[in-house]
Amino acid sequence: MKKVLSFVLAGAMVLSLAACGDPGSTSGQAPGSAGSSTQVTEVTGLTEPIAETPALITSAGQSADASMLSAILEKAGFSCDIETSIGADSFDTSAYKTLIIGVGGSQKGLGAAGVDADVEQERVDAVVAKAEEADMTIIVAHIGGSPRRGELSDGFISAVSPKADYLLVVAGGDDDGLFTQIASENGIPMDTVETLADVGTVLPKAFK
Repeated sequence: MKKVLSFVLAGAMVLSLAACGDPGSTSGQAPGSAGSSTQVTEVTGLTEPIAETPALITSAGQSADASMLSAILEKAGFSCDIETSIGADSFDTSAYKTLIIGVGGSQKGLGAAGVDADVEQERVDAVVAKAEEADMTIIVAHIGGSPRRGELSDGFISAVSPKADYLLVVAGGDDDGLFTQIASENGIPMDTVETLADVGTVLPKAFK
């Protein structure tokens, strides 16, 4: 009887040790962190210019970031047209070679534009699809940092960023690694800059 009991206890200890040492356990870990099932490879920045002018800036989420992006580039001596709410029907792709999307959601901005998040996403999807059909370069810029993250913004980020040929993010906007994961999974070059002023220096370098 003692031999049987000892055998049972030994078996239980082996199973317990195996469970504790399970290398596949990811309990309590965020997506993209160590132990996650998603493999995140190294992401590199842009190594050479990929875009051409003329360029058009639009918004994905109707935050003020697209207008701010336009102002930053203007100050840096790099001019782009801007149509924050342009629809696919009025998007003349023959007039542009690059589409720059300032991504970031704002309930106030959506309200001012008279749309909700779903309608805005449909507009952006249609514009991006038309840009892809015309073989335009697509650049996605997130310049709002950590304050311009959250459920609303993240929906637009996740939908539009995988379509980009280049991602530019201001520090804080990728604290959770969302942009890094998207760039890694889709082979997209991505640069992270420290300040808004840096955007005016780095983004024009993407143009030939």
